[in-house]
Amino acid sequence: MTEQTAPTTSAGEPATARGEQTRQLILDTAMRLFRERGYARTTMRAIAQEAGVAVGNAYYYFGSKDHLIQEFYADTQVEHRAATAPVLDREREFAARLAGVLYAGVDVLTPYHSFAASFFKTAAEPTSPMSPFSTESSAPREASITLFREVLEGSTARVDPELRPALPELLWLAYMGVVLYWVHDRSPEQVKTRQLIDLAVPLIDRLVGLSRLRVLRPVTRQVLTLIHTLRH
Repeated sequence: MTEQTAPTTSAGEPATARGEQTRQLILDTAMRLFRERGYARTTMRAIAQEAGVAVGNAYYYFGSKDHLIQEFYADTQVEHRAATAPVLDREREFAARLAGVLYAGVDVLTPYHSFAASFFKTAAEPTSPMSPFSTESSAPREASITLFREVLEGSTARVDPELRPALPELLWLAYMGVVLYWVHDRSPEQVKTRQLIDLAVPLIDRLVGLSRLRVLRPVTRQVLTLIHTLRH
């Protein structure tokens, strides 16, 4: 099935409100079925049937399950940004801002924990378009990195000038580590993930502060070289 373009009118105008409602219905239905049945066991046909639309109509809005997941990424990123607004408006200390963003990310993802493990088996494949590192995931990934840039820029943290431009991406990678731990966390309400955040944030805060020390600058350069190598 080839990728479908976003629905428009014959004049090329945005889709109607009814079309957007149908699109949202399909997405909401898919997320519910993913939670109830798991990602692998949910088909586009099942999503269409549950949503009460024709299979062709479902494919009109979403070319595949992969496209549904990309929409899920985009939506959860918007929710994550909204959930962080109070702490970013209130706090200026780097550690408090970082902890608030990490906690908010876990809170936003919590309703989807039941299907996260089965979904991650597919997303973890290096060639999967659902991987958070894939080209297809570039928009939500960049939005998330931008959020961590706000964490840094709105704080009072003093950082090595050479490290500062790369730090938001490093923080995003740390967040991906938290998400991976959360996926496999079977503790009640994923309390161990929150404990991980409690332990990791002070350590990250200290490392960021130490980055300005002359004795640690060679390590900073090595980190930057590593990031540059991975990007290319």
